Amino acid sequence: MDTMRERFTSTLPELLDTDLRLALVLADIGAAGFVEAQLAHPDRVINVGIREQLLIGTGAGLALTGMRPVVHTFASFLVERAFEQVKLDFGHQGTGGVLVSAAGSYDWPAGGYTHMSPGDIALLDTLDGWTVHAPGHPDEAEALLRQAVAAGDDRVYVRLSEHSNATARPVGHGFHTVREGRGGVVVAVGPMLDNVLAAVEGLDVTVLYAATVRPFDGTALRAAVGEVTGAGGGADVVLVEPYLAGTSGTAVNDALADVPHRVLGLGIGRRELRRYGSIGEHLAGQGLDPRSLRERIASFLKR
Repeated sequence: MDTMRERFTSTLPELLDTDLRLALVLADIGAAGFVEAQLAHPDRVINVGIREQLLIGTGAGLALTGMRPVVHTFASFLVERAFEQVKLDFGHQGTGGVLVSAAGSYDWPAGGYTHMSPGDIALLDTLDGWTVHAPGHPDEAEALLRQAVAAGDDRVYVRLSEHSNATARPVGHGFHTVREGRGGVVVAVGPMLDNVLAAVEGLDVTVLYAATVRPFDGTALRAAVGEVTGAGGGADVVLVEPYLAGTSGTAVNDALADVPHRVLGLGIGRRELRRYGSIGEHLAGQGLDPRSLRERIASFLKR
């Protein structure tokens, strides 16, 4: 199976061929995958070099001319390093575009912490008007990318990962029920789903799957909580996110403001892991492997 990023690299040239409004802006990273596309569309495939602030500014400038920019590099450079430009050039100027990241929270362990961005979505949460996709499979990544490109002038962030679920799930602007139970609700985001399903095997819980996390689907969460608790009951909700633990905690609390509830936010911790050698080892170190998840979820639900 190809990776999400490989699917991005194979899909974008096709979209560039068919949509004359589309432009791709790169900062060296990933440029080798778009050599033919750059030759075919030299005015719409632009590599600014290792200048991430310019990367964002160029994308926003293209948007001001009426084009639909797709801007791509690692999440740590796209969102964190160039955050001021994201805030001002897209948000303040009211322009739209598609930011597509790679490397996420733990995807390239050899790259070290400079190439990891567990706080990217928490950072984007400080801004208004961003749709955020965190797909869990290459098929989902392609579908959400195509949606994002066609989304008029919206501001969209697509978070690609090397970590993938075995099977693609339906995608769209909402959560999907994967299994139903009566003992709590677990929200599994993107590539966390397979580990969550393995972790909750035999537990009486509902599992919701989220490939689109902003806007947060509070309606689906409320419906699932209602099925679990009945009228007037309390609710236990567990968030399992492939980025900073608790990122969506406020969204859960807002959705359940009038419902007694407890929330456990599982994800990447603030403590930096300095000794690991693979995605699997990183997940185990963060307590996101199936065994650790089961212990943490079961312990929370028993309280």
